[in-house]
Amino acid sequence: METIPAALAAAVRRDPTTPLLTWYDDASGDRTELSGATLDNWVAKTANLLVDGVGLGSGDSVAVLLPPHWQTAAVLLGGWSAGLAADLGPDPQPVEVLFTTPERAEVAAAWSTGDRYATGLLPLAAPLREVPPGFIDYTIEVRGFGDRFVASAPVDRNDRALAGPVEESHLSVCRTATERAAELGIKPGDRVLVDARAYPDPADWLLAPLIAGASIVLCGHLDPARVESRSASERVTLRLT
Repeated sequence: METIPAALAAAVRRDPTTPLLTWYDDASGDRTELSGATLDNWVAKTANLLVDGVGLGSGDSVAVLLPPHWQTAAVLLGGWSAGLAADLGPDPQPVEVLFTTPERAEVAAAWSTGDRYATGLLPLAAPLREVPPGFIDYTIEVRGFGDRFVASAPVDRNDRALAGPVEESHLSVCRTATERAAELGIKPGDRVLVDARAYPDPADWLLAPLIAGASIVLCGHLDPARVESRSASERVTLRLT
């Protein structure tokens, strides 16, 4: 795989109906399961939001100041599908658009950007009860966009995937993810349980499994007492805890 959209497309093609990303939050009790097709729909909606809604184009950059979560995956993959570069922070840089949580709204204020989106990362993608001033609720806004995205031009392996002080191309990011998958022991067909606190880098919790052809059980606020039963119920073959 030489681009991230190609890796996502390959994962969806393999089996669009089986779980590709399952999210657990042991603090809230939330469980959200996304098949390849469902995740692809969220990615497409996000890409359409960024292109048709915001007016971004290839080469623009998006700050993603979000913790590991299924919505974070949709935002990152949506931006990459649209040919945009993701800036993961933490140092403020000029970007075209920004995504964050209400808790980090003050931190996000230091970033020079256009549109600002907030999400509470709530169960069932529920909207925020109170939207921070100057922000748009991502979960409300994104629903109005189509669940199929057609890029004006294919993403090239030399296009920027990561922005910020150190920029990386899609090819470079894919190679790093391939290396990480090997280091972590992720193999094609694996069902990987990931402790979000232990592996907060998207290279580990999202891209390494995606590039390797594995599916993900991403756990926030993981309760160690639930690891065994969850591994059994989710048919986990590899744990990253």
